[in-house]
Amino acid sequence: MKTNKTTQIATIFILALLASGCATKKVTRLDPNDQIDLSGRWNDTDSKQVAEQMSRDVLSKPWLIRFEGNEERPPVVIIGIIVNRTSEHIEAETFVKDVEIEFVNSGKVRVVANDLFRDKLREEKAQQQTNATPESQQKIAAELGADFMLFGTINSTIDEYKKERLVNYKVNLELINLKTTEKVWIGDKEIKKYIKN
Repeated sequence: MKTNKTTQIATIFILALLASGCATKKVTRLDPNDQIDLSGRWNDTDSKQVAEQMSRDVLSKPWLIRFEGNEERPPVVIIGIIVNRTSEHIEAETFVKDVEIEFVNSGKVRVVANDLFRDKLREEKAQQQTNATPESQQKIAAELGADFMLFGTINSTIDEYKKERLVNYKVNLELINLKTTEKVWIGDKEIKKYIKN
């Protein structure tokens, strides 16, 4: 009888501990446009701001006017490799996607898929040649060729002293004419963050 009572008390105690542990977690839904910086590291806000500002800059420069003067169509751009040269884990693909969004939504340029997605698209088109009805098959060798390719790097420098840290991120992008290999635009954007613990 005493063992049963001890077991019941122990069970109640364990359940109370579990309940109190679960009760401390709180989740709050936030507006995705809110600028929140918890760690001081590169984050989604930095990616979006840099992509917006650099895209506005590249699309306002003379290379675009020169191209439009010689052609009767918007230029076709492919986003190449953006290399993370910081000491942090930065998902460069997120930044690439932010740049693509800005480019496509501007209506000033056309954007084609990068090599990873092109390979998947080509596989699908090859499958269609044997598996899809003739009227719904997408033609092979009917891709839109790019006129320009965008390359870049994300770099950072860190200055630390005691409980203070200054991080300077610098994004460098270059737009290159694929036909001539001429660099038609070079841009950079810096973000400086001061963190005090």
